[in-house]
Amino acid sequence: MESFFQQSGEHMADTTDKAVEIMNEEGRGAAIIVCEHASNHIPAAWGDLGLDAAARQSHAAWDPGAAPVARRLAEALDAPLVAATVSRLVYDCNRPPDDPSAMPAQSEAIAVPGNAGLSAAARAARVRAVYAPFTDALSALIARRQAEGAPFALVTIHSFSPTWFGTPRAVEVGILHDTDRRLADAMLAEANTLSHRDIRRNAPYGPEDGVTHTLRAHGLANALPNVMIELRNDLLATPAAQDGMAAEVLRLLCPALAALGLREGYDA
Repeated sequence: MESFFQQSGEHMADTTDKAVEIMNEEGRGAAIIVCEHASNHIPAAWGDLGLDAAARQSHAAWDPGAAPVARRLAEALDAPLVAATVSRLVYDCNRPPDDPSAMPAQSEAIAVPGNAGLSAAARAARVRAVYAPFTDALSALIARRQAEGAPFALVTIHSFSPTWFGTPRAVEVGILHDTDRRLADAMLAEANTLSHRDIRRNAPYGPEDGVTHTLRAHGLANALPNVMIELRNDLLATPAAQDGMAAEVLRLLCPALAALGLREGYDA
């Protein structure tokens, strides 16, 4: 059955119950790209979590537009792309197992009945089925790349909604970091090349909001330069818009990688 990487539509069809998919696994570019919220697919084992169709397609269930942008970056950089293929409402792969928001009973205004009152055993089953395969695959890929000796960075791609609890968000591109700010600083130093964009550090979220789990678990833990890129999802509504935003991200990311000695001679 067709991979979500090959689909042209925004909505991801029910394609597989694998928890993780890796594109261009043998890529040797200067980054590993990660997309933890690439899919809104809910495997049959969890029914529909009590959600209607609108909720299952909403930002609560995934990051609309993030996967196509991540794929375009991976192609441009000859980078592997590690993507979750299960909705974050089943398990949010950017959260550790002990975080209640890993399996949220409420996401903004959307209640998730299938996540209410989960037992310890039910939570553990989701960790085994979704989080463990995802994090293990990413860990194994990082270990292989590090064993080869060429330096690289960890880059995670997300999207966010234009409003939050009814409040508009002016920020368009967020450059997020935890305690290692090297790559974020280098990208923000290029922000003047995108003067038409509202680009901010640690916005609309920051590490205090618990959103840097992947950066901490796989970037900081392996001493990799790392960054989380948040893109407002109304700017990713069409394939053309996704192409344009990917090109803009490359205008920030490629010089930043080069500045850290990770990539030479690449023109975005």
